[in-house]
Amino acid sequence: MLNTDPRRIRLAPSDLMSAAASATPATGSADSAVDAPAAVKPPMARKTPWIAPRVVQGVVRVCEALLITGIGLLLWYAYVQEYDTYFRALYLSATLLAGAAIPTLCQMGGLYSIHALIGPMKQVPHLVFIWVCSFALMTAFVFFTQVGEDYSRIWLAAWFALGLLSVLSFRAVVGAFVRNWNQDGRFDRCAVIVGGGERAAALIDALESSPDLDVTIAGIFDDRGDDRSPPQVAGYPKLGNVDQLLDFARNHRVDLLIITLPLGAESRLLQILKKLWILPVDIRLSAYTEQLRFRPRAYSYIGNVPFFDVFDKPLSDWDTVIKLIEDKIISALALLVLSPIMALIALAVKLDSKGPVLFKQKRYGFNNELIEVYKFRSMYTDLTDANASKLVSKGDPRVTRVGRFIRKTSLDELPQLFNVLKGELSLVGPRPHATQAKAADRLYTEVVEGYFARHKVKPGLTGWAQVNGWRGETDTEEKIQRRVEHDLYYIENWSVIFDLYILAITPWALLKTENAY
Repeated sequence: MLNTDPRRIRLAPSDLMSAAASATPATGSADSAVDAPAAVKPPMARKTPWIAPRVVQGVVRVCEALLITGIGLLLWYAYVQEYDTYFRALYLSATLLAGAAIPTLCQMGGLYSIHALIGPMKQVPHLVFIWVCSFALMTAFVFFTQVGEDYSRIWLAAWFALGLLSVLSFRAVVGAFVRNWNQDGRFDRCAVIVGGGERAAALIDALESSPDLDVTIAGIFDDRGDDRSPPQVAGYPKLGNVDQLLDFARNHRVDLLIITLPLGAESRLLQILKKLWILPVDIRLSAYTEQLRFRPRAYSYIGNVPFFDVFDKPLSDWDTVIKLIEDKIISALALLVLSPIMALIALAVKLDSKGPVLFKQKRYGFNNELIEVYKFRSMYTDLTDANASKLVSKGDPRVTRVGRFIRKTSLDELPQLFNVLKGELSLVGPRPHATQAKAADRLYTEVVEGYFARHKVKPGLTGWAQVNGWRGETDTEEKIQRRVEHDLYYIENWSVIFDLYILAITPWALLKTENAY
């Protein structure tokens, strides 16, 4: 995709809001912070989510296939109305063949690239050529197989004209959306460079010289002072140090981290990666200025610039779409099926003790963002603990009679299906923890190094740790450590089949209530 809009090539300091000045380091003391240059601001437009070009291309391709097939079948139903099995098979095979062949030829001709979708009028001659050739081949096939008398010429002509008009109209509508997204930089990955100086300047120059660049640089983060790492490199501002980058990435959209440190700085690289691997972003190590060269297959490329892949997002492109569809469909069906049970639980909670039926609690969600999750209230109203500073233990006097039952069976979590529909939770994923949750009187973040890596995906209603018995009270450090281990295993090995397996065995896992109070 060509970066023809200069706003998408560089974010000037005047277009930014002060991020590094307002961000507090995630770890370390304030003395180690690098002051942000005056008037340096983060890219506010980058809060809008990135749209994967491959997903857009795939959706457009499927829609066009359905449109071509649907118009053919609709015209058959409206005009031909021949319901004999033989004739139905003839017309159905023709429409399905065209619905598959024409998008395939368009794909081969590059008509689904973002550049082509942005300017649909420029692609009309190519699309018409493919359309005419496809129908010409179809007509030739009908003629040589001597089945021409079985097809309606009026149907074929109408399908040819109406189908082409519909596809061109559809392309015009899609083009309007794609142009707006492109102007907003929604197809560009927002990148941050870690490490400034001459290496960063050379890398930026190489990136900007590359054709079809789909990356927009937000700024630079470097632990070194201004004497060794200038406040601006190739026109991009230094926004802070590596600790501040953690807060920046959690408050602003960052899709890609590019590290410019040399391969020889092994200890420093390990220190930086130890801090950054918990973020849900792609992490790449620049190989542009390295003297040692490997075979081309050893690299990934952004434009023409080689990189080493260090970490990838757990879910990206179609994986994100598939999991979203899975969450929406299954959670909606679950709410429909479980609504009578939820109504009875709500009635029991209301009759058992005074107070609201639902309890809302702040918990950590995707990328360490705070979300408000719903639960059936299981404690007396005046004894509830919104921050979970004291975890519930066996025989806890704060828990109501109904609360003991719904907590043991995890029925108190059912309202979180609404969180799934809102997009805050997923059906399967690491369970969201309260902000002050502790293991043996120590915060989870103090017990488990890299704890926040479990937030690289959305938290879930159930998870791999829960179905393996690691749920309920965390009265020892081992319990939270094992829980996090299972969460990270799930993140690294995600698949739809894995999700469905966890959902299938969750009811059986809930029968083991020895750790749930």
